[in-house]
Amino acid sequence: MSDLQTLNSNGWGHVDTAARNRVLRNTYWLLALSLLPTVLGAWLGVATGITRSLSGGVGLIVFMAGAFGFMFAIEKTKNSAAGVPVLLAFTFFMGLMLSRMIAMVLGFKNGSELIMTAFAGTAGVFFVMASLASTIKRDLSGMSKWLFVGALAIMIGGIINVFVGSTVGMMVISVMAIGIFSAYMLYDLKQIIDGGETNYISATLALYMDIFNVFQSLLALLGIMGGERD
Repeated sequence: MSDLQTLNSNGWGHVDTAARNRVLRNTYWLLALSLLPTVLGAWLGVATGITRSLSGGVGLIVFMAGAFGFMFAIEKTKNSAAGVPVLLAFTFFMGLMLSRMIAMVLGFKNGSELIMTAFAGTAGVFFVMASLASTIKRDLSGMSKWLFVGALAIMIGGIINVFVGSTVGMMVISVMAIGIFSAYMLYDLKQIIDGGETNYISATLALYMDIFNVFQSLLALLGIMGGERD
């Protein structure tokens, strides 16, 4: 699962460009594949309404327990054959969790347009960050501590807002999340390109979470600001 770790264990004292490209290529393929279970989970959630009752504290507990449980399992299996199936199961779960928001947005007259706009916006952010990561020469590893603090602040703010239910709070958190996770996207892509991340399953998980959070936050903002009632 880790091309660069294999090279280093064989006594190579440098990071091979071909191996870095292989990690990046495998990450992109697995990232594209991971979107399929996400779409399936979201469709199933909307069609069955299985997540409709997961509101407030209950929804938060289910999401946190499931997400952190899956991420722990991915970390434990990332160097084995089980790594990819566990990651894909996680993305299906995330699609299920996203289905509640998608169902709410689809309740707007222009709901489908809002979802496509959020998707196009997320794709645009990814394209820009991938382009920047391939052209920026400086080391971005110093960003990690600030991005972690920002992500932690968003998570705490999000948990508080689950119980407060403030629309303004949701908008502020969404704007912050778009900024922080767009920057995280740049950082994670640069880590792969520079050889700082050698496992394509870990790399895919990081980028998937960046994309998921940007899409979810964009969708929330569009729903709040642009949703049209019948």
